[in-house]
Amino acid sequence: MLAARPESPRMFDSDFVDFFSRTPWWSIPLFWGPISTGLAVYGLVSLGVTWYFTALQVVLGAIFWTLSEYWLHRTLFHWEPDNAFGRRFHYIVHGVHHDLINDPYRLVMPPAAGVIIASFFWFGYKGLATLMAPWIAPTWVPAFMGGFLMGYIAYDMIHYATHHVKLKNKWLKKLRQHHMKHHFGDSEKRFGITTFVWDRVFRTI
Repeated sequence: MLAARPESPRMFDSDFVDFFSRTPWWSIPLFWGPISTGLAVYGLVSLGVTWYFTALQVVLGAIFWTLSEYWLHRTLFHWEPDNAFGRRFHYIVHGVHHDLINDPYRLVMPPAAGVIIASFFWFGYKGLATLMAPWIAPTWVPAFMGGFLMGYIAYDMIHYATHHVKLKNKWLKKLRQHHMKHHFGDSEKRFGITTFVWDRVFRTI
């Protein structure tokens, strides 16, 4: 049971709400893994997209996730309006992670909140596909979204690992160093978690 404990103190007065403010890392692949895989398989089998185009759509979706990850972190997660509601919103969404950096249960996005964010992207892709339909068949959306969600899973797993796993891989160690500089250096820089690329592109490194 994910109750309050020294490394994961209470955030809400309500026991019910506070309980659901904690999310174990393994819930992310458990919840999103079948959905992301199902979307890719649906594009391949039900929509008749060839395997190589399906693979390309998945890869492009995962790459687009890395850009979305960067901008969500830089904008939504670090948006803090100058009012009580805004400060509370920021704290719940992301500020708690900066304040309680060693809390292992408030590091990955609760699936319910993830569904809301993912829905915006899904309908955005559907709208874009409709606009592009005269030139490109809209069959790309499911596999692209599947790849996007696979990128998200990788993001949360890498983020968890940079905080709570003893890493031996050199690339993961570099990602952890990059992320720790965001926490303990300048919090308005180094927004990437799974890659340094967008920080370099947008000069926030």
